[in-house]
Amino acid sequence: QVQLVESGGGLVQAGGSLRLSCAASGRVFSINAMGWYRQAPGKQRELVATITSGGDTNYADSVKGRFTISRDNAKNTVYLQMNSLKPEDTAVYYCYLFRGGYWGQGTQVTVSS
Repeated sequence: QVQLVESGGGLVQAGGSLRLSCAASGRVFSINAMGWYRQAPGKQRELVATITSGGDTNYADSVKGRFTISRDNAKNTVYLQMNSLKPEDTAVYYCYLFRGGYWGQGTQVTVSS
């Protein structure tokens, strides 16, 4: 059984930064792609960023140049560095393991104007 546990969310002013972490259990982590998604109130869950096992990354247009996804396979952890945050980035952020379709419990990010 794979478990994903996110941390690092919180309240920040516009223009600020946060770093989200997602710690994964199990041996599947290092050989699989991971992603970060977010869901704002009243909206559908949307893809924010992905990273392959080899470190290739992809970003939603809305976060390009501001967010950076990275991973540490030795620690079974994926990160999302979020800079220049905007009020529209407010959402619950979830990490996702593509193989098997596992989700974390989510962490709230709130950006005040």
